[in-house]
Amino acid sequence: MSLCPTLCRDVPAATAAIARAAFPQGNPYLRLRDHLGTIFSDAQFAPLFAPCGQPAECPWRLALVSLLQFAESLSDRRAAEAVRSRIDWKYLLGLELTDPGFDASVLSEFRSRLVAGGLEEQLLDTLLVLCREHKLLSARGRQRTDSTHVLGAVRSLNRLACVTETMRAALNALASAAPAWLRAHANPVWIERYSKPADDYDVPQGEAKRRVHAEQIRHDGHQLLAAITAPDAPAWLREIPAVELLRQVWVQNFYLTDQAQTIEPRAGASSEATPLVHWRTDHEGFPPSLLMAGSPYDPEAHYAKKGTTTWIGYKVHLTEACDESGPHLITHVETTPTPVVDREGLLQTLASAAGWAA
Repeated sequence: MSLCPTLCRDVPAATAAIARAAFPQGNPYLRLRDHLGTIFSDAQFAPLFAPCGQPAECPWRLALVSLLQFAESLSDRRAAEAVRSRIDWKYLLGLELTDPGFDASVLSEFRSRLVAGGLEEQLLDTLLVLCREHKLLSARGRQRTDSTHVLGAVRSLNRLACVTETMRAALNALASAAPAWLRAHANPVWIERYSKPADDYDVPQGEAKRRVHAEQIRHDGHQLLAAITAPDAPAWLREIPAVELLRQVWVQNFYLTDQAQTIEPRAGASSEATPLVHWRTDHEGFPPSLLMAGSPYDPEAHYAKKGTTTWIGYKVHLTEACDESGPHLITHVETTPTPVVDREGLLQTLASAAGWAA
């Protein structure tokens, strides 16, 4: 996609006339356009596009639409429909009444370009600079910070389900990276045992039966890790991310004893003695929450609790200007792992936010 810069011209006369007639008492989006203009310009997003190719949709308009759909909690489809049908949006975007808008997929593609180009923070930064120029942010003004949850795009798994799914993810990764090696070293029963997602299994009820189930999974994972770390195994197998995560999850959820156990050999192989590994409980203790993996598909998503809310994912710290004489504006957004307590993210958040009001 290539960028064909669009001039930030005035609102078309017909659009302005109908918008004024439809909102004689005013409208927030009309006032936003009248006081702050288009906010963005195409030149800001030029690094995201190739010098030649099919012309892209006007990026400054897509940036504004992204803000509007966030403010109104709209999906991409509903936001694209609003561009076509709402007169206040057409006024803000400077569109003709007959403008057909664009396909909803353009918005997700634009967001992907922003993230890939590292310009996602520019949407907030540009708006804050403009607000400061219009005296909407004052020096040494009052600000407040609070945090809320951000859900990870993963299923919520308990510890038993997490180790099961981690074993399954490691086997799937090895099946793609080293299928011949896996066929030679995998236990045949693993095909049936780990063919389905962890939450599709009927987990035994009762503490004793669940512990036996955990010990079986522990045995399978330990056997796989022993084969991967054997002297004759290819060294690069240990560098596969899913294998390294398997090792970490086993350390977090199981512990070694000085006793030894004999692993049942595969057909044609000799038996081998290995240290005995047990399922961790509160008695043995667990790693800090910041290190404890909650899902094999997003190791950085962790379990957390704030008040009565529990979730797996991340935590976002939002700082807001709250002077009584001015509008309440979000001045800084900081995303952290969930175990980071609010007070640890407060100083960095306030320092960054204070820069906009200086």
